[in-house]
Amino acid sequence: MHIAIGGFLHESHSFAPHPAGYRQFIETGGFPSLQWPETMLTALRGISVPAAGAIAEAEAAGATIAPLGWGFANPAGPVTREAFERIAGMILGALSRAMPVDGVYLDLHGAMVSDDFPDAEGELLRRVRAVIGPHTPLTASLDPHASMTRAMVEHADALVPFRTYPHVDMPAAGARAMALLLRRVRGEPAWEKAFAELDFLIPITSQCTLVEPMAGVMAARAALSEGLAELGYCFGFPYCDFPGCGQAIAGFGPGAQAAVNKLAAEIAARESAFMGGVMPAAEAVAQARGLAGDKPVVIADTQDNPGGGGHGDTTGLLAELIAQGAEGAVLAIMNDAESAAACHAAGVGATLALQLGGRSDGAPLAVTATVENLTDGRFTLTGPMGRGNPADLGPCALIRVAPGVRVVVVSRKMQAHDQAVFTQIGVEPAQQRILAVKSSVHFRADFGPLAAAVLVAAAPGPVVADPATLPFTSLRPGLRLRPGDNRRF
Repeated sequence: MHIAIGGFLHESHSFAPHPAGYRQFIETGGFPSLQWPETMLTALRGISVPAAGAIAEAEAAGATIAPLGWGFANPAGPVTREAFERIAGMILGALSRAMPVDGVYLDLHGAMVSDDFPDAEGELLRRVRAVIGPHTPLTASLDPHASMTRAMVEHADALVPFRTYPHVDMPAAGARAMALLLRRVRGEPAWEKAFAELDFLIPITSQCTLVEPMAGVMAARAALSEGLAELGYCFGFPYCDFPGCGQAIAGFGPGAQAAVNKLAAEIAARESAFMGGVMPAAEAVAQARGLAGDKPVVIADTQDNPGGGGHGDTTGLLAELIAQGAEGAVLAIMNDAESAAACHAAGVGATLALQLGGRSDGAPLAVTATVENLTDGRFTLTGPMGRGNPADLGPCALIRVAPGVRVVVVSRKMQAHDQAVFTQIGVEPAQQRILAVKSSVHFRADFGPLAAAVLVAAAPGPVVADPATLPFTSLRPGLRLRPGDNRRF
């Protein structure tokens, strides 16, 4: 078997302050940088990305692999025309040179919007299908935040979303998609397909599969998938301004339509449970101060989540920690290359004035900072979601900005979903009273077990907790912008 493997991943926020250009696929933070076909297999084997699971599954089956290249960029605004065409061109060119192949697996996110293609994965799958023809098997893994579209389902033999959020099963999803591909390559007939879009958006803070209502939805999905090749449910990324935005279900195999309909009914029955769970930053800090004890209280700065398109540099939560005199608080991570460079120039022990953060929204915070530690920002992730992945955040600084408040300042953005963002600069998370993390849900995998409590705070930022507040123009008619709201777009 001769199997082609490639990847192109981006989660695009239509209203985020910065686009995702070609450079962002090279400077990736906690994931490998852009890999050309010649380096892809070596770079991805054994790490925590879906393609790694697919590679292992294919090699275990004795297949030879034609690497197509692989690219990831942190969530941001739409992917630029240059970046999309250069990376798609790399993948399509390598695929053309590798032909004929017995099958193709792609590691995709599913919520990529580009300058030219609102459904960028649908366009990429269309181009791949045009190269390989109508009968060569093609599967892909997806992030469950995908805005899975009818075009994506049409061009693929099967689509396999992760089952978890936080995403602790990324390699497993890649392995499942590869196993399905190999079944088709070995002669299993093409599967019946079914597809459905649901009519309301779910805030990302309510999509965590560790708790209800999503835990119950995923249990129902597992039961209903019996006998199917795949029953894929994508929660949607509610910041993509195009008709495919939102929840979707795709079934592959006998009885797919019935299973899709039943899962849609299970989700609809839980609609009201998807509301709420977010508090103002001032309230979150006040509660954290009252709860802080032997174990840290974790505050999620959800609206500046770099994993949802935020730039990781807003200062609202930090200002509240300082204003309330929070003791034993550490915030991570503040994406501010200029301040990090100033700290490195000043050296450990120095005190200097900084205009901290605010590069994306023009609202920096004036602080007097004492430099406590400096690193080069190169380390390996250790948590359940990214274990083994290389991180390169550029020059980093640990600074004290008030008697009880410290900040981890970095030069490249990354979501704070891994304790290693603290330990790499000498902070032991379990020993802090308050941990403020720029994340929405992923942090729960590594920080949840050590937390006395988890609070989700709404400070200013683009990853708004209520998507209904965004200025959408291109959603499909009839879509409701929040659970429990009968108003339709």
